[in-house]
Amino acid sequence: MVQVSSEIAYDCDVLVVGGGIVGLSTAYAITRAAPGTRVTVLEKETGPARHQTGRNSGVIHSGIYYRPGSLKARFAVRGAAEMVKFCAEYGIAHSVTGKLIVATERSELPRLHGLVQRGRENGIPVRELGAAQIAEYEPEVEGLAAIHVGTTGICDFVGVARQLAESSGAEIRYGAEVRRVDRRPELGVAVLTGTGDVVRARVLVNCAGLHCDEVARLTGDDPEMRIVPFRGEYYTLARPELVRGLVYPVPDPAFPFLGVHLTRGIDGGVHVGPNAVPALAREGYGWGVVRPRELGGTLAWPGSWQIARRHWRYGAGELRRSVSRRAFTSAVRRLLPAVTADDLVPSAAGVRAQAVLRDGTLVDDFLIREGVRAVHVLNAPSPAATASLPIGREVARRALEALRGV
Repeated sequence: MVQVSSEIAYDCDVLVVGGGIVGLSTAYAITRAAPGTRVTVLEKETGPARHQTGRNSGVIHSGIYYRPGSLKARFAVRGAAEMVKFCAEYGIAHSVTGKLIVATERSELPRLHGLVQRGRENGIPVRELGAAQIAEYEPEVEGLAAIHVGTTGICDFVGVARQLAESSGAEIRYGAEVRRVDRRPELGVAVLTGTGDVVRARVLVNCAGLHCDEVARLTGDDPEMRIVPFRGEYYTLARPELVRGLVYPVPDPAFPFLGVHLTRGIDGGVHVGPNAVPALAREGYGWGVVRPRELGGTLAWPGSWQIARRHWRYGAGELRRSVSRRAFTSAVRRLLPAVTADDLVPSAAGVRAQAVLRDGTLVDDFLIREGVRAVHVLNAPSPAATASLPIGREVARRALEALRGV
């Protein structure tokens, strides 16, 4: 057991676990809001943003998909504008490209119209397009109707994370995996890392992403959810000239996934994906990565079986697209008929840290909970990178309140 002595020499005031964009934004926000506050960030990898932050399509989301009034809606709309400003200020690669959301079947038209209304409720400018107008933006894309969302963009989120780390003034410790946490309500927290170091702090902030529920339990708090990892597999388009910008299908509102889409990145390449299949490890970036303890934990969680029961048809389609490039190509051809299987070149996958409740509910909004001397970020998948600056401020506010209360 890690011991906290009665006469403590604290290493920092706030200890942030996790060096992804949310953890680093939190550190940045704390030092901006309360100069002089000592912040340490523990990251188990050898650099920042190695998981969800660095393994996505790099899209600055507009906020059009999210329920009005939700944290996702408020933070994404605000965060998109702030992210563009932050990138401009620090010279980080970015572009406001706009995007198309395209209906390819008549059954999708009501959902497309619903997105128009949701966009307006969230304060997002939206242009409705007929089938012939789609070619104004994307000559090779076909559909029955579409909407153009002008505030969507792309950026280098890894570059943003590095800048947040540098500008925060926090001590960043890489290669520092959290092994144990000893929390004493009257004293603080002491964390033992994989290197054998003990870090003592007054307040702990858990931004551990794929491992956030585990860190919460180490702290002694019951998160009342589990992270169920879903792998998103990507391809790169061998003929990038087929796509000018960003093209999305109409998403299924029953799921927090946006479907296979096409994204021209800041590198000029076009990324195609992702699908969403269960990962066999929290960092299971391929079918060959299996961690029995983590897989056992997923299978032991009742919510995992509830998901399987309710959504097996959807899951079967995603699995088929995972193992068959031909099936994946068919999904892409709904939007981009000119694409062929030979146009799709395998690319790096990502894993989404999806919080699932005991009854199988996929947590749809950002989820932040507090414990004694602790703040836990328990659900922060997409659009968390877009929304990272306002998320960081919210988590920082709660951490500083906890700090003032000790």
